[in-house]
Amino acid sequence: MASLFRDRTFGHSKRDSFSSSSSITNTAATASPSSATSRFTTAANSTALPFPFGDLTPTLSDADLRATAYEIFVSANRASSSRPLTYIPSNGHGNSPNNNSPSGGSNANLQRSLTSAAASKLKKALGMRSTSSKRSSDSGNSGSGGKVKKPVTVGELMRVQMRISEAADSRIRRGLLRISAGQVGRRNESMILPLELLQQFKASDFTDQDEYEAWQKRNLRLLEAGLLLHPHLPLERGNTAAQRLRQIIQAALDRPIETGRNNESMQVLRTTVMALANRMSDGAPLESSHWADGFPLNLRLYDMLLEACFDLNEETSFVEEVDELMELIKKTWGVLGLNQMLHNLCFTWVLFNRYVATGQVENDLLCAADSQLVDVSKDAKMTKDPAYAKILSSVLTAMLGWAEKRLLAYHETFDSGNISSMKSIVSIGVVAAKILVEDISNEYRRRRKNEVDVALSRIDTYIRSSLRTAFAQLMEKADSSRRASRNQLNSLPVLAILAKDVGELAVKEKETFSPILKIWHPFAAGVAVATLHVCYGNELKQFISGITELTPDAVQILRAADKLEKDLVQIAVEDSVDSDDGGKAIIREMPPYEAEGVIANLVKAWIKTRLDRLKEWVDRNLQQEDWNPRANQEGFAPSAVEVLRIVDETLETFFELPIPIHPAILPDLVAGLDKCLQYYATKAKSGCGSRNVYIPTMPALTRCTIGSSFNWKKKEKSATLQKRNPQVATVNGDSSTGVPQLCVRINSLHRIRSELEVVEKKIITLLRNSDSAHVEDFSNGLGKKFELTPPTCIEAVQQLSEGLAYKVVFHDLSHVLWDSLYVGDVSSSRIEPFLHELERNLTIVADTVNERVRTRIIADVMRASFDGFLLVLLAGGPSRAFSKQDSAVIEDDFKALTDLFSADGVGLPDDIIDKFSATVRNILPLLRTDTDSLIDRFKRMTLEAYGSSAKARLPLPATSGQWSPTEPNTLLRVLCYRNDEAATRFLKKTYNLPKKL
Repeated sequence: MASLFRDRTFGHSKRDSFSSSSSITNTAATASPSSATSRFTTAANSTALPFPFGDLTPTLSDADLRATAYEIFVSANRASSSRPLTYIPSNGHGNSPNNNSPSGGSNANLQRSLTSAAASKLKKALGMRSTSSKRSSDSGNSGSGGKVKKPVTVGELMRVQMRISEAADSRIRRGLLRISAGQVGRRNESMILPLELLQQFKASDFTDQDEYEAWQKRNLRLLEAGLLLHPHLPLERGNTAAQRLRQIIQAALDRPIETGRNNESMQVLRTTVMALANRMSDGAPLESSHWADGFPLNLRLYDMLLEACFDLNEETSFVEEVDELMELIKKTWGVLGLNQMLHNLCFTWVLFNRYVATGQVENDLLCAADSQLVDVSKDAKMTKDPAYAKILSSVLTAMLGWAEKRLLAYHETFDSGNISSMKSIVSIGVVAAKILVEDISNEYRRRRKNEVDVALSRIDTYIRSSLRTAFAQLMEKADSSRRASRNQLNSLPVLAILAKDVGELAVKEKETFSPILKIWHPFAAGVAVATLHVCYGNELKQFISGITELTPDAVQILRAADKLEKDLVQIAVEDSVDSDDGGKAIIREMPPYEAEGVIANLVKAWIKTRLDRLKEWVDRNLQQEDWNPRANQEGFAPSAVEVLRIVDETLETFFELPIPIHPAILPDLVAGLDKCLQYYATKAKSGCGSRNVYIPTMPALTRCTIGSSFNWKKKEKSATLQKRNPQVATVNGDSSTGVPQLCVRINSLHRIRSELEVVEKKIITLLRNSDSAHVEDFSNGLGKKFELTPPTCIEAVQQLSEGLAYKVVFHDLSHVLWDSLYVGDVSSSRIEPFLHELERNLTIVADTVNERVRTRIIADVMRASFDGFLLVLLAGGPSRAFSKQDSAVIEDDFKALTDLFSADGVGLPDDIIDKFSATVRNILPLLRTDTDSLIDRFKRMTLEAYGSSAKARLPLPATSGQWSPTEPNTLLRVLCYRNDEAATRFLKKTYNLPKKL
């Protein structure tokens, strides 16, 4: 393979400066490429996509990476041959005296390889056109001056393509020969190239000291990138070799290290680098050194090599020798840790990015990227490697983002000049999306694949988005036309102009874009016109809602809208004729336009009057309603029965109106009635209090003992409650919010919610009997259902139920719970009085409330009882204190409380009781726990909650109200109410809590 760099010659491929006698330096070659390269560089800087494989170290420039990639390329191909790499000085390639003679040109043509003369297999596989005829023409034109291009070797071709100077190339090959001489038989993959090159060269091998220092820093930075920043295996925390290499590199940035084969600093560097590059993950013997095969460094280096396949002077075309060049590039896989799948992915990206960066003028590149993406799709299905999936996702996300930016507004992107590229761009977008969804997305794998048609979904999105954008532009255009003709007689209104423009856009869509999009979406034209229909319909509805009389402008708009609608529907029907449903799905997306605007507005005015009257009726009757259960033997308020009767009557009257547009106006009527009933439900629950109104304010935290001078009296609690929420004063003194009255309110709201299902069925019946209705009017329930009232009723019943429960427990029964339970001696102030009063209230609820909501209310009463029981134990004020022996009494009382709701198995279900009693059952064991254990647990939980800040002094935990045996405040309250000296000493010492307030 040494002949690669010496013996074999190829055609000129339009390259202008292949002469080995050129005076290009390394700096000039990278900073000042040919004019064509400059054009591509400029284009790439302005339009090329960001590198998708991740960020590299900013200290390595593109020129640094390109130089390294070239070194790996030369090294890999040197090692692949049984023949040694022969170094040929640059002077050996001086200009031949026959260079300018015709015979020199003939000799060049005779030495062209079979690969460059024949059609490229790679181009053929990618579907790219051959450029040999074009280049022959260009060569004939350039040869008119008598100058013939010098044939070059493959090595020289790659050098020029990679923009490497002859001096640098000579040094690289000289270094490789030295390395080869000292390491005969060593595999190329096991050699750490930057390290070996650093050992071979000193400052004397370079033009000047600055060039040498830059070269040394590049190789050190490369080792840093490959072994520290992007290693093949993740670095272990505290890896000493990694720390040492960082130190060496940092020192070398300030002062170059001494290089050479036997230099001590080089030996240290070699030892450090070898330790990092030869790490193993599973103990298997190493076949390669991992210095350049970590992601994304290896992908960036490979990207540099693949970019070299493009002609410097014709950046949209491959060099003629691309087949052989590609085979040589692939020999770097061993060093870079790549395989065919990663190659396919990288090559796809390079093709796609080249198309974007060169101004999107060469469709062959786009088609090639699309073709290569098919191989990537196959690869994605064959492997589940997470590292490959991550890289694949990055590449496809970048490609998909670029494609969708154009496809989501394809009317702006494509015209007659570039429509030929649309198919490939759509294909790339669809294939990329399918891979991302079907082969990478975990969510997709968990679902059945036949539930999602990725291609159909993406095309549907592109169509709808682009048509909406195009429609918005037409609106601006129509408005500009109207302003321009404002002073002319008989000027068309905006919506009439817009209707004409939308019709023309629909025809263009059908003829130009739909044939392409139909490849992936069988009803592309139908979706497009349905989108336009909806867009125009939205504007038309706004216009109709504002007119009060049928003006000439209104007539013109309605006629234009009617014609547009017929045209759009015709296109949709023709496009959907072969669909399973005959196009019904598309037609359902195109609600009929309201052509009879005057009638529609008159009907709407009629509806508004009726709804205003109904709302006034609700206000008036609810002010007078006393919610007495005796007013209706079924337990409903008269106003609830009457409001449902008014709704029923309004619907019947509406369908008796002599109009042909009942289906179109019906949603407005139902929505209005829905709001009125929602208003009734909101008013019915107002002023009835809520859970938070009745829960008392917790007393100040203190060390509670029996006989405290602080008295927890009912009147003081009531004053506190009233001060906290003025609504309670109204609640407490209003007979309409007693337990029976609250039950009637709940019954009434439940009745309204239940009857709405009957009303909705009646609406369907009335609509079916209407002459103006059509079959499609019954295909869905939109506009015929009450959306607001049912959830409002549910919320109101919930609020009333909670309010009733907490009112009973904390207000009505406060004298036997909050004021009496366990006050003083625990054994003489037990729970029986509370249970007796609670059972009486539960009987009222059971006798009054509808059985469908009875369980919920009783469950809320149970929850409030359990909350009250806990408040007595944990926040019952200074009049309560408990000894460890009291726990048995308290547990018996709580069992009696739960038994009340169980009612020997005929009450609430056990699972509901268990759910609501869980907190109390978790707290009760604390009451029988000895004080020292409680103190230890409190300290531990406080330290866990507050961290190291609590070690010096235990902070006073805040009251969250969320009682738990693992919550510090709960434990503190148990200690505060513990009637023994140990608790007193701890609380006094820790928080200086007094025994008395």
